[in-house]
Amino acid sequence: MKYRKFGKTGSDVSALGFGCMRLPVLKDGTDRIDESEAIKMIQYAIDNGVNYIDTAYPYHNGDSEPLVGKALKDGYREKVKLATKLPVWLLKEYSDFNRFLDEQLQRLDTEYLDLYLLHALDKGRWDKLLKLDVFKAIEEYKASGKVKYMGFSFHDDINTFKRIIDAYDWDFCQIQLNYMDEYNQAGLEGLKYAASKGIAVVIMEPLRGGKLAQKPVDSIQKLWDTAEVQRSPAEWALRWVWNHPEASVVLSGMSTFDQVKDNLRIADESEPGSLTKEEIALIERVRDTYNSLSKVACTACGYCMPCPSGVDIPWNFAFYNEYFMYSESLEKKKRIYKSFGGNAGKCVECGKCEKACPQKLTIRKYLKDVDALMS
Repeated sequence: MKYRKFGKTGSDVSALGFGCMRLPVLKDGTDRIDESEAIKMIQYAIDNGVNYIDTAYPYHNGDSEPLVGKALKDGYREKVKLATKLPVWLLKEYSDFNRFLDEQLQRLDTEYLDLYLLHALDKGRWDKLLKLDVFKAIEEYKASGKVKYMGFSFHDDINTFKRIIDAYDWDFCQIQLNYMDEYNQAGLEGLKYAASKGIAVVIMEPLRGGKLAQKPVDSIQKLWDTAEVQRSPAEWALRWVWNHPEASVVLSGMSTFDQVKDNLRIADESEPGSLTKEEIALIERVRDTYNSLSKVACTACGYCMPCPSGVDIPWNFAFYNEYFMYSESLEKKKRIYKSFGGNAGKCVECGKCEKACPQKLTIRKYLKDVDALMS
């Protein structure tokens, strides 16, 4: 296993981190974690050099933290840096900061956290935390010895990211990054901005929720086939992230033993700057081809928002595009659309969005298309 410096903390972390959001589940229709298999996978990863374990309060309907606690018995806790996340959307008053931390320590069966994150920050959640005096809570966390390093995970635009980065002397942050999201959310600009301040950067969704690991459409596979060195789509995606020296650790939500073994191998063979110019150019062609498969040329600028009828227009278009880009099962896509509250059908065709759209998209027509396919 290769290791990288964790920003200004000076700690060494494994290039590969074990993300505990997609653990194996029992095949009994309950979606409960297959505890014995998950524990074996986590301990195997640690035995082979992984020292960064990441979980969160809501993962697996609250069962991930207790499972991780079990996996870190018998001396494994001392071998790793343990990270979990504060569910900031559940905070109502200042006392909730410590109430949730204490509950999570109990669930993980540990006396302290190496790393604690404010979970899934965006502009609204950050403003809420400021009103709740988040900086005071952070200082209390550290002074108590219950938290060593403090950070946040992030899902919003680059300007909001920089605002949060500049607001506090963070130890680390966690951002979504893969070759398809180079310019989305914090993106590469955010990666370099945080690293320039000595802030360690943890990468999540290097495979875009598994979309970049599955068998691609023919036009994408033909591009991969032109490479001098043949690799799986997952390996190309992981190597692209590890190619950036600013990435401190790359999280992978592994669901099978084969994924663990494969990712361990790829991590061991990947170095910053190891991709050739030709390989980087190939990945860029793959990205451009994926984008050409999308149906709606939405840039997610947000000028169409807020919609008077409550439709999240950019989200609906992104979700719709992904179906055509990644060859996903339509029935599975429909279930996810419903569970995430997809609501393109609520459009009343007022036209306000189209007047504001700088791309001059026929938004009302496209929302009908989304609703027809997903509903």
